[in-house]
Amino acid sequence: MEGAGNDFIVIDNRENKFPLEEIVNFTPTLCDRKFGIGADGLLVLEYPTIPEVDYTMLYRNADGSDAGMCGNGSRCLALFASQNGFKNKHSFNVHENIYKAEVFENEVSVHFPVQVSASKIEIDGEEFLKADAATEHVIKFVQGEALKDEKTLVETGKKIRMHKKMNPPGTNVNFVQVQNNNSIKVQTYERGVENLTLACGTGALASAVASHSYQQNPDTHSEYDVHVEGGLLKASFDYNPQNKIYTNLILKGPAHFVFKGIISV
Repeated sequence: MEGAGNDFIVIDNRENKFPLEEIVNFTPTLCDRKFGIGADGLLVLEYPTIPEVDYTMLYRNADGSDAGMCGNGSRCLALFASQNGFKNKHSFNVHENIYKAEVFENEVSVHFPVQVSASKIEIDGEEFLKADAATEHVIKFVQGEALKDEKTLVETGKKIRMHKKMNPPGTNVNFVQVQNNNSIKVQTYERGVENLTLACGTGALASAVASHSYQQNPDTHSEYDVHVEGGLLKASFDYNPQNKIYTNLILKGPAHFVFKGIISV
């Protein structure tokens, strides 16, 4: 499946019952674009591990590491679930957090139960904003043609992702160009993929929150168009100016099936 170019292998593990150790072991092979299927990561639909949810989402980066939450992945899995016995409106958990999904005809939205703040952080003399939207993210605002210089973005992204100040567990690195009050362009260097991806859902949310803070936007509710290489994502949230906390984060965007098949593990 793919969501704005973020592509994933999806497994319904309710029947396969692969143990976690085996999933971790075969994920890098399946996600290898030369010797496997090829993907940014692996999505696994499990029987619920906590009460009050319809299913549990397990996500692994292409290298087998635990990414925690994956925004575009969750939207793809919600579409998959809606076509495999679950309602268009349903809930799921990633670790202890409970998310709510709504599947429309051509789009999927996921409500994030997290509180986010945007804080300045300096790394090797450069200023970034840190905004952890369900997983770790730093944001660098850029101008002009910087988003097209992918070689430099990868070099910078790798340096920051591996920087001792950010490890453990490392971070995702977003490069953001503000177009206007409610529109931004984003390129994301993703931890675990170790490269730029066509989209990053949690990165879109983090970048929108950071942009709101960067612009000193006073609006208590905002909706951002987040333009990524793979298409358009929409990020919305509420803002409390007293404590400068962002809540009610919602990520909305496209999700599609690409193909299905069988592979030996």
